[in-house]
Amino acid sequence: MSNYRRWYQPGGTYFFTVVTYGRIPIFAKLPARTLLGEVMRSVKEEVPFETVAIVLLPDHLHTIWQLPGGDHDFSTRWKHIKSQFTNRWRKTDGAEARRTESQVKRGNRGVWQRRFWEHLIQDEHDLEVHVDYIHYNPVKHDYVTRPWDWEPSTFRRYVALGHYDQNWGRTEPNHIRAMKLE
Repeated sequence: MSNYRRWYQPGGTYFFTVVTYGRIPIFAKLPARTLLGEVMRSVKEEVPFETVAIVLLPDHLHTIWQLPGGDHDFSTRWKHIKSQFTNRWRKTDGAEARRTESQVKRGNRGVWQRRFWEHLIQDEHDLEVHVDYIHYNPVKHDYVTRPWDWEPSTFRRYVALGHYDQNWGRTEPNHIRAMKLE
């Protein structure tokens, strides 16, 4: 069995990658994206966190969260988000991937991969690199030719704040090219 180690930093800022089971494109359609947003806002009311940046692609998402001071429990937040989304998604007859007999016996659904990837943001430069990575990701996956054209993302909010020009990301920034996150 693998030994997964998490770096828990109270009040930390974290980058996450969360993937659908078997990379099925659940989020290719608006109802699934809308439901995920509702679930994330609901969990955020119960156990607060700030979404610094996010991008939702058909089969995975990247996000950066800032946790409240003194709180380091991002795992419980993801557990709630994944389980609430799965329960509500299944009630709408939402698609899921085929499961093995073992997964069925354990009660696992074919909606999310069991785990997620996290990275503790180290400093302002690290934050900037990961925010850029999030916003460039739809271009990286050839969904669009510039981040502005991908709506399920915080990119437009960052443009409105003056952080990016609307045409940023037509070519891959050098610091993103060096990252190996997926």
